[in-house]
Amino acid sequence: MLPPVDLRPPFNITRTSHLRLNVADLAASRDFYTTVLGLVVTEEDHSTVYLRGLAEACHHSLVLEKSTDGGTARRIGFRVFFEEDLDEAYRYFRDRGLPAEWVDMPHQGRTLHVADPVGTPLELCATMETRPRLHINFEQYKGAHAQRLDHFQLLTPDVYELCAFYSELGFRNSEYLEYGDELVGAFMYRKGTCLDLAMVPGDGPSLHHFAYTVSESHDIFTACDFAGILGYGDQVERGPGRHGPGGMLFAYLRDPDGHRVEVFNSHYQTIDLETEPVRWDAASVSTNARWGLPALEQWYFEASPFVGAPLKSPAVRPAPMTLEKFLASPQLP
Repeated sequence: MLPPVDLRPPFNITRTSHLRLNVADLAASRDFYTTVLGLVVTEEDHSTVYLRGLAEACHHSLVLEKSTDGGTARRIGFRVFFEEDLDEAYRYFRDRGLPAEWVDMPHQGRTLHVADPVGTPLELCATMETRPRLHINFEQYKGAHAQRLDHFQLLTPDVYELCAFYSELGFRNSEYLEYGDELVGAFMYRKGTCLDLAMVPGDGPSLHHFAYTVSESHDIFTACDFAGILGYGDQVERGPGRHGPGGMLFAYLRDPDGHRVEVFNSHYQTIDLETEPVRWDAASVSTNARWGLPALEQWYFEASPFVGAPLKSPAVRPAPMTLEKFLASPQLP
């Protein structure tokens, strides 16, 4: 059973916006994201690189910050529609005893730092500097031609609790996973496609992955090819394959610091209110992938911890079919 959704939430989050990652080697990470994914550098200095997809007009969707804590995530960002939504958000979080503070961030309008009930650090803003979109500047294309940041997936100790919180903020489920009567996966959206924020059980809060869309299916293979050329071939962690839920083609790669990024060929539309969420049985083989081998065990359990957010473990740890279990199966010849 899914938590109820507030269709008139206290403030209006519109979409996934951006994220901030700590990296140990700024040059290596820059090279990975521009050459493998094909992101564009909007601006950079000795400690920070701001990147965006080819179809993105806003200044950045990915911020890389040089740090001795490489491999950790700083914050995930969402956009709100109006400036007054930020004021409502500030009151909402403060009234519930959750962190909320105003900060100044380069290239963004007024920005609010908050955290959800499991401690995920969030960044909310209503405006950001813009640059020309480059989606038809084909001569500048590199790598997988990544178009736009689409969603985040979190590991959380309590999927239902976190799903209930974001449901209060107007997030709706496109699809969800249940094991018996237990909610073990929620795929939630605000922007009218099927995903802005996904959550599954695990040591959290931690960032399992973030995802960029590509225009053509073959761009997914291009990302894998360029990863191999750059010496990251063994960091193509899962895929290419096709998801069970959603049915999208995908590949997951690990960057030089171990952050996991997905490239995939976009989503279906969900904006209409009569669209019901699709239930998946987590015990079903088709939940994992439509075809291909299962994922490595590390894909299910490894994630980027958030700076300053203590990890908590779920009461019941999932036991998915992994590649290791599959290869050890006595049914194999």
